[in-house]
Amino acid sequence: MPRGTTPETATRKVKAAQTRTALLDAARRLFTERGYLNTKITDITAAAGRATGSFYEHFASKEELLQALLAEMEASADEQLASGDHPKDHDLTDRAQLRDHLAIAWTVMRQHRPVTVALFQSMIAADPASGSAWRDLRDQTTALREHLEYLRDRDHPLPGDPQLVAAAIGAMLATLNYAMPATDLPARDDDRTLDTLTDLLLHGLAGPSSSRVVS
Repeated sequence: MPRGTTPETATRKVKAAQTRTALLDAARRLFTERGYLNTKITDITAAAGRATGSFYEHFASKEELLQALLAEMEASADEQLASGDHPKDHDLTDRAQLRDHLAIAWTVMRQHRPVTVALFQSMIAADPASGSAWRDLRDQTTALREHLEYLRDRDHPLPGDPQLVAAAIGAMLATLNYAMPATDLPARDDDRTLDTLTDLLLHGLAGPSSSRVVS
């Protein structure tokens, strides 16, 4: 026990951590069952078996709770990136490298689907004039943008500005994840989805094949 920490203080910290975890777990379940917009704070505290007031000891709002879930999801993505070979000079015009990158993003989105669906619903509900949807999409596709900037800096022609292209890819992945069934899909279906996404994006990033006749 750290110096200056009493047993009572340590107990309170443990209970607080347990309450925070229970609230996050309950939110995930309810976001899956009811959706983010239809879930109230009182629903979350009831499902967690906690008093409503305990929610505000950890989160100022439902939006702040969602950001905490997003932080956990991003940490999971970072772990997967760190565990594999993912250099900054990732060449997204190489099919294998493009597929590897998409696989990480898609796997994290499916594993944390309650969070990604909640983020999607929150984005749709936001005031379009606020620009929050664009900022979130831009921030969540930073890694893609950096890889595209690597290609641009080597004079590889891209369909457009790296930030815009990265955001477009991120929006496509987010919408597809939201629309696909919530039930667990067999691995072969994820493979088929990734192959489809890879081939769809590869042509746009790598350019027309040499066999295409341009008039």
